[in-house]
Amino acid sequence: MPTDQLSATFSALADPTRRAMLARLSKGDASVQELAKPFDMSLPAITKHLKVLERCGLIVRSRDAQWRPCHLKADPLKEANLWMEHYRRFWEESFDRLDDYLKELQKKEKKNDRHKK
Repeated sequence: MPTDQLSATFSALADPTRRAMLARLSKGDASVQELAKPFDMSLPAITKHLKVLERCGLIVRSRDAQWRPCHLKADPLKEANLWMEHYRRFWEESFDRLDDYLKELQKKEKKNDRHKK
């Protein structure tokens, strides 16, 4: 089991079912039944997914009379986003350098074409 928050967040996000649950919770609180509806799996399996999300701090479950809503807690996602931001900048800079290189090649190609005529 991951010990740091970032590892726990990425571990939870590794599963498409949990990502879908978070996407649903981004629209507002939902009951376990509502979260389970789109999935072809047992309620105990859904509960296991919710426990993973709860343990890593991505959701909280509360009690409101008979209703037990799940609520998204996005703070761990912010930390993950900050970590990934560094790599987004890396790729953007790499693509910018590639774009500059391609433009330079195109200029040379046009220049060579003019000299051949």
